[in-house]
Amino acid sequence: MGGDVVRGGGAPGGGVSGSDGGALLGRERETGLLAGALDTVLAGRGGSALVLRGEPGVGKTALLSWAKAAARGRGLLVVEAAGCVGESELAFGAFHQVFWSLFRTATTLPARQRAALECALGVREGPAPGGDFLGASVVSLMVEVARERPLLVVLDDMHWMDESSAAVFAFLQRRVGELPVVIVGAAREEGADARAGAAEIRVGALTSADAEALLRRRRPGLPASVVRSVLAEAAGNPLALLELPVTGLPGLGPAAAGRPAEETPAHRLEGLFRDRVRSLPEEAVHVLLLAALGGHAITQDVEDRTAGRSGAVLSAIEASGLARTDAAGALVFRHPLVRSAVLSFSSPERQRAARRILAGGLAEDDPRRLAHEALAAVLPDAALAGRLEGAARRMAGRGGDAEGAVLMDRAAALSPDLDAYTRRLIWAAVLAARGGRLSHTAALVDELKRRSIPAGLGPLFAYAVVYVDQSHRVDFASSFTLLPQALDELAAVGGEAFEGLTEQIYFKLLLASVYTGDARGWRGLEAHADRVSALARLSRAVWSDPSRTAHGVVQELNRWVEEVSSRREASAAWLLLWTASAVDMADEKLWRRFTGQHAYATQGSIAKARFYRDYLRGRWDSAEACLREAEAAERLGYHCNALLFRHYHAHFLAGRGDEDGLREMEALIGPVAEGAGMRFVTDHLLHLRGLAALAHGRYEEAYLLIERLMRPGELPRQLPWFHLPFFDLVVAAVHTGRRAEAAAHVEAGRAARMEALSGHHAFLLAAAVALVAPDEDADARYRAAYKVPGADGWTFAAARLRLEHGSWLRRRRRAEARDLIRLARAEFERLGAGPWVERCDEELTAADPVGDGDRLTGQERRIALLAAKGLTNKEIGQALRLSPRTVAAHLYKIFPKLGVVSRAALAQALAED
Repeated sequence: MGGDVVRGGGAPGGGVSGSDGGALLGRERETGLLAGALDTVLAGRGGSALVLRGEPGVGKTALLSWAKAAARGRGLLVVEAAGCVGESELAFGAFHQVFWSLFRTATTLPARQRAALECALGVREGPAPGGDFLGASVVSLMVEVARERPLLVVLDDMHWMDESSAAVFAFLQRRVGELPVVIVGAAREEGADARAGAAEIRVGALTSADAEALLRRRRPGLPASVVRSVLAEAAGNPLALLELPVTGLPGLGPAAAGRPAEETPAHRLEGLFRDRVRSLPEEAVHVLLLAALGGHAITQDVEDRTAGRSGAVLSAIEASGLARTDAAGALVFRHPLVRSAVLSFSSPERQRAARRILAGGLAEDDPRRLAHEALAAVLPDAALAGRLEGAARRMAGRGGDAEGAVLMDRAAALSPDLDAYTRRLIWAAVLAARGGRLSHTAALVDELKRRSIPAGLGPLFAYAVVYVDQSHRVDFASSFTLLPQALDELAAVGGEAFEGLTEQIYFKLLLASVYTGDARGWRGLEAHADRVSALARLSRAVWSDPSRTAHGVVQELNRWVEEVSSRREASAAWLLLWTASAVDMADEKLWRRFTGQHAYATQGSIAKARFYRDYLRGRWDSAEACLREAEAAERLGYHCNALLFRHYHAHFLAGRGDEDGLREMEALIGPVAEGAGMRFVTDHLLHLRGLAALAHGRYEEAYLLIERLMRPGELPRQLPWFHLPFFDLVVAAVHTGRRAEAAAHVEAGRAARMEALSGHHAFLLAAAVALVAPDEDADARYRAAYKVPGADGWTFAAARLRLEHGSWLRRRRRAEARDLIRLARAEFERLGAGPWVERCDEELTAADPVGDGDRLTGQERRIALLAAKGLTNKEIGQALRLSPRTVAAHLYKIFPKLGVVSRAALAQALAED
C-alpha cells in the first residue's frame, strides 16, 4: 500500500522538513498535534481526523511519514493511499488502496455488507450499493479491523483523489469520533478537496532560523553567500532549500534570469525540475512521461516493452534525483512537482503517443484504457464514443457519478453525430451535478443552451439547467418555468431518462417553492401530485402548510424509512431527509440510511440537516464546522448550500445572543437571499433577530420583530417552521404584558393540534401553555411540559423553559426556584450562551433575600443591572413583570445605596459594589 509507481511523496525517506533521529526540524507544533491524536485514540477516548494543508514542498508528506512511524511505534495498524493525477478519474481508486487489504482480512462482515464492499471495490458486478450498506459496511469493516489495535489511515495528495473516494473519506472523517481510528490527510492550499469533516493543520514555511539550520545540516559546506541566496529564494520552503543548491547557483536570486520576484517557491521548483528533465536522454524522458501519465496503473512490463528500462536509462533518472526505483522495481517520483514538470515539458503530440502505449498495456474493458484512448484521439470516433458512454454508465452505476461524467464528456467530444453529442453532453452535465462537480455542470449547461435539444431529452435538460440555477447560481426563476413543463412532458411520454427523474424534478420544484414561497411552484406541485409517489406528496404536505396538513406525519415517515427499497434510495434520499427536517425528525437513524449515498449533493443535504439538528439538540460545538462546510460548498460551486450553511450558523449566533456576529452574517447572506427571493432565509433571519433580542431581555423589540412573521392567534400558511417563532412570540408577549395576545396564540396552537405534528411541536406547545397559565395552574403546566416525551432533548428550549419556571417560582418566593435556575444556567454555560447565563445570574441574585440598610437586595440589584444597560422603567417592568411605578420606587432606594444620582453612573457603581 502506498508504494505504488507514482506515489506522490516528499524526499526519499520523507525528510524534506528536516529530520534527525525521527524529529522534524521546525515542526514541533504539527507533530505535537499528530501525537496528541494518536495518544487519544490509544487511550480509548475516540478517533479524530486531521488534514495537513500547505503549498507544494512545504513538508506535508514528511509529516505524514512522521505520523506513520509514530503510529507504528505505538502499535497502531497503518494503511495509506495517495491521490494521483493519472487516476483522479477512476471511481473508488483511492478507496481501493485503503480498503482492499483490510477487506481481504475481514472475516465477520455480514454477507450483504461484504457484497456492498465488493461492488465498490470493483470485484463484484452489480449496481451501486444501497445507501444503508456502503457507509455502514465501511464503518463495520474498520471496527472489525481496529478491534485488536487502533488504526491510522494516511491520505496523501488528497487534492488528486477521485471524487467517489474523497466523498467516502469525508463521511468517515465526520464519523471518526465514534471509531478507534485516526485519519490524517495532506492537501494543497488551493485544493477544492475539503469536505469539512477534518480539522485543518496549516503547514507554513519554516522560520528563518529553522530554514538555515536545515540547509546547513543537509548541505554542509555551502559558502555564506550561497546560503543567503538560497534562503532568500526558498522563502522557508523545505524542498526548495534542499533542491536549489543542487540545481546550480547562477540562477539564484529573486530577479535572476528575468524571473518575476513574486514567483512562489513551488513555481520555481517546478521550473528547476523541468530543466533537469530537459537535460535527460530522450529514452529517460519517455519513461518518466509514461509514469507521469500512467499513475498507479503503469507496470514494469509496460516500461520494459516500451524501450527504456535499460540500466543506463534508470541510472540517468536516478542520478537526476527526479525519481527512484522502489523495492518492487517501480518508479517513484521525487515529488509531485516532478510529475508536473514532466507533463509541462512534453508536447501534446508526445503525450498522446504515450497514452496510446499505456492503453495497449491495459485490458479491453479497463476504464483507464478507454480514458487513455480518448485522450489520445484527435478525430471523432463513433465506436470509441460508444464504448466511453458504456463505461461512463457502468461507473455511475457503481456510484462514481463524477468520474462517469468525465467519460461521458469525452464520449460527447468524440461523437460525429450532433444529436449524439448533445445527448451525451446533457448526461455529462447531470452526472457531474450528482457527483459534486457543479462548476463543470454550469459550463456544460451554458454550452447546451446554445444548441437544439433532441426530442425526448427536454426533461433531462431542464433538470440539469435548474440544478445549476438553484445550486450554483442561487436563482429559482427557471424552476417555475422549466420544471412544470418537464413534468408535463414526462407524463405525456410515460417514460424517464433514468429511474426517479420525475421524483427528483418534483423535489426540485418543491425546494424552490419552499425557499421562495412562489405561488406558481405550489400550483405546479398540486397539479402533478397524482404522478408522484406518496412520499413526494407527503413531503409537499408537510412543507406547504404543516399546521393543517401534516398530522400523523411521524408515523408515516417512520414507515417510509423502514420500507424504502435499496433501488429507490437514491431518488428517495432527498425527499426523506427534507420531509423529516420539516418536523425536526432528521436523526442518526435516518442519516445512517443514506451513508452510502456519497455524492456531494446527498451528503450536503445530510450535513445541513445535521447542523440544524445540532442547533435544536444543543450540540453547539459544531458551529465552527458549519462554517467550514460553507467554505467547502463554496469551493465546490454549491453557492446555495454555502448560503444555507451560513444561515444555519446564524442560528447558533442568535441562540448565543451574539448580535455582532449575527449582524455580520446577515450582511453576508441577506442581500443574496433577498435577490433570489429566498423567504426561507430572510424570514429565518428576522426570527433570529427576535431571538437575539430575547437573549438580551429586549422583549418589546423581539415581539415587534416576530409579529412580522406571525400575528397573535394566527398560524400562517407557508411558514413550515412556524413552531419556532410560535414559542418565542408567546414569550415576548407575556413579558410585554400582552397576555391576551399570548393566550390567543396558544389557543391557535391547540386548535391546530400542534402536539400531533412532532415531539418538538408538542414540547413547544406545552411550554407556551405553561407561560400563559393562571397562577393556580402554572406550576403543574410547567412540570407537564417537562414530561412531554423527549423534552430534554430540545436542549436550548428546555433550558429556557426552566429559566422561565424558575423565575416564576422566584417571584413567589418558592425554594426550588434556585435549583431550576442553576440547571438552566449550567446548560446555557455549556452552550456558550453568555447573555442567557447573565439572565440566570440576575434571577439568582434576585432570589437572594439578604439585604440591609446599605446593601442592595437581590431584586434591587437586578433592577439596577437592567437600568445600567439603558432599559427604561417600562422595559425593566416588562422584563421583571413589575409595574413602571414599582421600578421607579426601587430606583429611588437604589441610588442612595450606591451613592449615585443618575442612571449613567450605575454601571461603574455596580462594578465597585
